Amino acid sequence: MRVFCPECGEKARIQKTNRISTSYADLYCSCSDPECGHSFVMNLSFSHTLSPSAKNTNELVTALVKALPHEKVKEIHSQLAMF
Repeated sequence: MRVFCPECGEKARIQKTNRISTSYADLYCSCSDPECGHSFVMNLSFSHTLSPSAKNTNELVTALVKALPHEKVKEIHSQLAMF
């Protein structure tokens, strides 16, 4: 990930990361241009999902099955019994 100085536009270095939660962090940065010398804090946060995690498939299936009418759940159960 590249961070740029908001004052001069040069590359900046992340000196420290203060993780507030799993989806938010404060990045303590300093400009790599010695003539500028700006130090600042930027925020890094989760925005949204583009493709759901494969690890959540059980939760997704459970939610979908709960939304189905009882007759459809019975039908799926009998189909799964064939495996």
